[in-house]
Amino acid sequence: MEEVKIKPPFIKLGQLLKYLDLIETGGDEKYFLENVDVYVNNEIDRRRGRKIYPGDEVIVNRVQYKIVER
Repeated sequence: MEEVKIKPPFIKLGQLLKYLDLIETGGDEKYFLENVDVYVNNEIDRRRGRKIYPGDEVIVNRVQYKIVER
């Protein structure tokens, strides 16, 4: 599990994907989320505007990320 440090109170899912270098631009968000299962707290979520808070867990491509406060 990898820790991802964010500045509170939250980061949006699309921003997180860019931060993790999984996508390059905001335009890639929609395509990525339609074609890759992204789990937020063990539930598939396809909303790029989903707010991710410290304490949440995100799984992308079998890599688990624990979101923590910076």
